[in-house]
Amino acid sequence: MKDFTYSYPVNVYFGTDAAKKAISQEIGKYGKNVMLAYGGGSVKKSGIYDAVVSMLKEAGKDVTDFPGIMPNPTYAKVQEGAALAKEKNVDFILAVGGGSVIDCCKIISAQAKTDKDIWEMEFTDHVFPTEFVPMGAVVTATGTGAEMNNGAVITHEEKKIKTGVFGAFANFAVLDYEYMKSLPAKQVISGAFDTLSHCMETYFGSPRTANISDEINEAVMRNVIRNLKIVSKNVFDEDARRELMWDSAMAENGILKLGKVTDFQAHMIEHQLGAYTDCNHGCGLAVIHPVLYRHIYKDAAERFAHFAETVWDISAEGKTADETALAGIQALADFIREIGLPINFKELGIQADDAMLRAVADSTNIMAGCCKKLNADEIFEILKECR
Repeated sequence: MKDFTYSYPVNVYFGTDAAKKAISQEIGKYGKNVMLAYGGGSVKKSGIYDAVVSMLKEAGKDVTDFPGIMPNPTYAKVQEGAALAKEKNVDFILAVGGGSVIDCCKIISAQAKTDKDIWEMEFTDHVFPTEFVPMGAVVTATGTGAEMNNGAVITHEEKKIKTGVFGAFANFAVLDYEYMKSLPAKQVISGAFDTLSHCMETYFGSPRTANISDEINEAVMRNVIRNLKIVSKNVFDEDARRELMWDSAMAENGILKLGKVTDFQAHMIEHQLGAYTDCNHGCGLAVIHPVLYRHIYKDAAERFAHFAETVWDISAEGKTADETALAGIQALADFIREIGLPINFKELGIQADDAMLRAVADSTNIMAGCCKKLNADEIFEILKECR
């Protein structure tokens, strides 16, 4: 894949020296004070932090650090960042990290522009923010596609809820393999599985008849699968990693969702599992997907059978739609095992007793786009099977 610049509506700088291009072309549009947000120490150990600070200073910016954004960002961390942005009169927020850092910054961007509590605004008053501190994203871990939309997954620890909150779009995003080379293999693989999950959850939404969005989606899913197999054997394969970078963006830039009501039921279940266990998101999805699909495939057997044929190259000859569908779900489960992700909660390191799983099930958001309208009892059964 060649370098390019793409806007939808985020300006995407893809490839070699993308950060230098983005900062030189974009950052001058905004004021002097930049808040540089990141997670742990990896951006400093890798040299990314020093490189980005140098670029910002060359552009004449004053930099305020906001470190310590955790893998599952909390609402308390959002409030901490928003308070800092107000105190320092921040003109621009630059998120350097993966989906968690970017998600946290999207909501900081909104919270810093209002005295109202964003959580109460969105979930009690059903009012969504319209003013934001401008922000950009230098992506160091792909999979979530967070750089391509304005949704953010935030954990409210007091309420025991992990859910989507709406904030800012990034004004620009940087996708450069050089900034992702040091990422541990497990994180690369689990992140890319999150991409596949996004694709599947859009694909199995409605309508489930032939359409261009889903046909593009089939190509993206095949690409993710092919390149995930490559990186599971050689995490430093640059061509495969670059493909997965753009797969991640494609899964969440809206193109695959055009004309669709999406089915993000697996994500909703995993979010609540994460709220109670703080587990790795992609790994949690890997455990949940095959079990969930075995529970719901009969309500969309033709669609699951088509998925088996077009994505997993399974022949339907001599099989019923149900048999073909189950073969596709088994192919997904086998693939998860092949790339080294967990297939049950035990392998994920979760001690899942009934009381905890019941709490997860009872607090899971039920999605309208799912081919079967699940209830909390069915989700509880799915979770128990995941053990």
